[in-house]
Amino acid sequence: MKRLLLTLPFLLAVGGAQAADCGDVLIAEMNWPSASLLANIDKIILGAGYGCNASLVAGDLVPTLTTMAEKGKPDVVPENWIALLPDILKRGKEEGKIVSLGRSLPDGGQLGWWIPQYIVEKHPNLTSIPEVLKHPELFPAPEDKSKGGIYNGPEGWAGTLITAQYYKAYNAANSGFELVSTGTAAALDASLIKAYEQKVGWVGFYWSPTPLLGKYRMVKLSHAAPFNKEEWTRCNTVADCPNPVPNDWPSDIIETAVSGKFYAKGGPAIEYLRKRALHNDVVSEMLSWMTDNQGTGEQGAREFLRKHQEIWSGWVTPDAVERIRSSL
Repeated sequence: MKRLLLTLPFLLAVGGAQAADCGDVLIAEMNWPSASLLANIDKIILGAGYGCNASLVAGDLVPTLTTMAEKGKPDVVPENWIALLPDILKRGKEEGKIVSLGRSLPDGGQLGWWIPQYIVEKHPNLTSIPEVLKHPELFPAPEDKSKGGIYNGPEGWAGTLITAQYYKAYNAANSGFELVSTGTAAALDASLIKAYEQKVGWVGFYWSPTPLLGKYRMVKLSHAAPFNKEEWTRCNTVADCPNPVPNDWPSDIIETAVSGKFYAKGGPAIEYLRKRALHNDVVSEMLSWMTDNQGTGEQGAREFLRKHQEIWSGWVTPDAVERIRSSL
């Protein structure tokens, strides 16, 4: 408390002019960990660094972007998954009510088949699905060790459906692999953790950024095929399609979106948001820290700001760096 009182006059003195320019900023805090982390990073940096009156509001993609397009609030959506709501975004952008400021997670949402890094270190050629399928003996199925096992995701997930289609597309059954149903996200995680702790082979569906991949180093397999949008739509994403072909699994674009009204104000907040970007390995690292320490999005954001000044100092002005450091 004493530290807060000592730094408060300093913050008011240097930030007053910028606060007048920045004003109120309403930031959407979506209901998943990486989005909560980003929203809290923005809140701290805009508040401490630029004197904004920054606050958070709970949200989810479709209702939040719909409200932004219709009412101009919230001002900022830090983690906007483009593929999940193309119509809302297209209409909002065309009408000037939603503005994209660039990719908040430049690596994108990466979904696909992964194997442990220690397997690749022992077998450097195993970086693609076709190469992995040549070696069922390295990835034993849980029930029948004479076969390889490809672990699938939770019931009802799109990624689970796509994995089943890719299992057919790459003729994995003919290569001696069976598709292992995990049923739930918890069971999928448990299978990966068990394999990792025993240092045995594991291959299956997973995604990034996630807390688990922050703790257990995994390698996303190449599909050894270019992305074919027509085939993706025709068969790779359709459950009962009998003849899928090998195809890439595109990353989801994840960007920062702001309301047209907030964008029109311009100023340092917009410039900061244009620059703010985090790679998946750093996000996964921080999500793992939050899981291990039962940390909130705010606690994760403060840990990130304490630990990774070499990243965030490039997003802000030199003066803002000192104000943010003093607030932690």
